[in-house]
Amino acid sequence: MPKLWNETIETHRREVREAIMDAASTLVAKHGLLSVTMSQIAEETGIGRATLYKYFSEVEEILHAWHERQITEHFEYLAEVRDRATGAGEQLKAVLEAYALIAHGTHGHGESDLAEFLHHQGRQVARAEEKLSDLIEELIAKAAKAGQVRSDVAAEELTTYCLHALTGAHKLRSRAAVQRLVAVIMDGMQG
Repeated sequence: MPKLWNETIETHRREVREAIMDAASTLVAKHGLLSVTMSQIAEETGIGRATLYKYFSEVEEILHAWHERQITEHFEYLAEVRDRATGAGEQLKAVLEAYALIAHGTHGHGESDLAEFLHHQGRQVARAEEKLSDLIEELIAKAAKAGQVRSDVAAEELTTYCLHALTGAHKLRSRAAVQRLVAVIMDGMQG
């Protein structure tokens, strides 16, 4: 097959896969995790059930793929935020604030069936938490080396401090409150 044809087919497959994931997450948000069927997802997506089964074998598989996509998009965003900031301390602050705002944006979702299902599955969440921890630890080490955060406490310990402090971001009522939380965290890392 010509290269252009292969690229067109791959683009189509990717778009169908994305539409399936979007439809599934919308239906789960609307009706609850246990109420969604493959037939409903096929109908919402506008494809036949046979086509749907070529992409995914069950609702849970679709939701895991959707969650993986969300995680990937969040990390791409955090990398962009880091790269736009100048200086180690500013990069650290920017990433902490961006992550806190992501957590804040999930306000009310933490108690949902979908969140519970996805977060109790373990592997994806554990990998994402480890990757986030590594990113923040790297930024803290750079900031400590530049004299912008304390160096008398190990970067690993400061990372734990940051991540625990940021867990409350989803309960805050405003963007300003999230920014104040990040300011307090940054103040706590000053030497």
